[in-house]
Amino acid sequence: MEASLVAISWLCWPVNRPETDWLSGWQAVGAFISSGTRATWYGTMKALSAPRIPHPDQLSWKHLQKRITAPMHLADLLRGFDRADITFSYAGPPTGSLDVSAITYNSQVVQPGALFVARPGHHADGHHFIPDAVARGASVIVGSRDGAEFALPGSVGYLRVDHPARALGLLACAFYGQPSRQMAVIGVTGTDGKTSTVNLIAAILDAAGHTSGLTSTVDFKIGPQRIENETRFTNLEAPELQAVMAQMVAGGVDYAVIESTSSGLELERLAGIEYDVAVVTNITSEHLEVHGSKEAYWRAKAMLFERVDPLQAKEPGPPFVTPRVCVLNADDASYAFLSRFCRAPILTYGIENPGADVNAHQVVLRADGSSFAVALPDGTTFQVESPLVARFNVANCLAAIAACWSQGVAPEVIAHALATFSGVPGRMERIDAGQDFAVIVDYAHTAESLHQVLTVLRPLTRGRLIAVFGSAGDRDRTKRPEMGAVAAENADYFVITDEDPRTEDALSILREIAAGAVAAGATEGVDFINQVGRREAIARAFAVAGTGDTVVLCGKGHEQSIIIGTAKLPWDDRRVARELLNATSVT
Repeated sequence: MEASLVAISWLCWPVNRPETDWLSGWQAVGAFISSGTRATWYGTMKALSAPRIPHPDQLSWKHLQKRITAPMHLADLLRGFDRADITFSYAGPPTGSLDVSAITYNSQVVQPGALFVARPGHHADGHHFIPDAVARGASVIVGSRDGAEFALPGSVGYLRVDHPARALGLLACAFYGQPSRQMAVIGVTGTDGKTSTVNLIAAILDAAGHTSGLTSTVDFKIGPQRIENETRFTNLEAPELQAVMAQMVAGGVDYAVIESTSSGLELERLAGIEYDVAVVTNITSEHLEVHGSKEAYWRAKAMLFERVDPLQAKEPGPPFVTPRVCVLNADDASYAFLSRFCRAPILTYGIENPGADVNAHQVVLRADGSSFAVALPDGTTFQVESPLVARFNVANCLAAIAACWSQGVAPEVIAHALATFSGVPGRMERIDAGQDFAVIVDYAHTAESLHQVLTVLRPLTRGRLIAVFGSAGDRDRTKRPEMGAVAAENADYFVITDEDPRTEDALSILREIAAGAVAAGATEGVDFINQVGRREAIARAFAVAGTGDTVVLCGKGHEQSIIIGTAKLPWDDRRVARELLNATSVT
């Protein structure tokens, strides 16, 4: 049945996608979806990892970090390469005689029987740590160099591959029972709005009667359970991510919604995940420290859409038909670029572009939310009332609507889920301690997202709009002056401060941001100040705020730490804001 729907959706979709034919194609798919036809279960799910991991009712971050201990034969692990364009050579004991107890890229956590993957990295080459891994009991080493140069004991196997990082991902998938083949998987990428869109999709799927899981910058969701993401990485390394996805399978999750970053794709943390739906929010400029250029950054995003294969059947597969779809933003410059990499049918959404397949019109933006009408490709229209503010959140809602409608979720279910959506921590979150000015905490950390937040708050602010923000150290430097210019053009006053200085000089980062503000016409000491120390910066913003003003704290959002040097120190903008506001009210 899955193959039947894939064939229908593929054949109904014109290869060259002329604009006159898109409606008939999606009407056919929509009619099939809405008919209620569902595939029978593809046999009992082979949840290989289920006996080895804690039941989801007892989930905690400690459990998510814990590796399974039941060994697998190396021969079984190597079957993880069966659908990949990866070649390898092997030397050592017979693969059927070697048991692997864990998969790791960190020699310091190697346990007896572990498989250690030596990856070349930005700061160190994993091949240098092979002796340490062997000394700690590794049974198999994976690397890209000639194994003979490491003088391995005869009991240790050596697997030579061209791409160790990709091999790590594929081996982790196999080790944890290929969890992405046992669920439908929706990947969400983009520069801004990924976390919100992931959560919107999961909320709609839950409302439709599915059991959803998600991984995001903020947290992990496995059915009804939520576990805070303490790592500061949106995409965990492949073994940890596959462990979470195995937890999802064990917990009965049928849809996994994965926030899929360009870094996660480029660094192969997402290797081996078999996506059914790919969604993009928007693409601007970010993470050039990883990708090197805007072109390479965009190309990394496109990898997600290449991985949606309309002809690849999953085994055993999720318990229902899963149409393969690429969801693109018709209003964004990324559409023309990404569409070239889509093998599955394309479904577009948009506000500005009336030709988008899923289109919003009659958009009304309010201080307490938004409302808009939605037109679907099959001719259906319906009304949405959302508690989320701002036009960019309307776009995020449209992306979620398109993804879920493609999976057969009814419009009335979508509308109800969006109306009752509770939001995402640290995304336009209001802090109220009885002060006479508004305080908002948001994750905006790019020039585009900062611009969006400030332009949203401008018409909602009776007095002055005051921003507190910075830019991360050891990360993309090109966005720093751009952020300064955005603040100069859209805020009445702003304080430039630390985000995560890391190993860079904090004041130097602030000055790079300030240079962009000055170039845009702002005057230091009048329109803005530089303040090293984020608590002091927030306090200075509060000190100048008056009745009717809005102070927006950008860049940290939900995060629970700040990185100074190499130290990861406890930090929460929301907690600090409340402490400072309460201290002021007492005095």
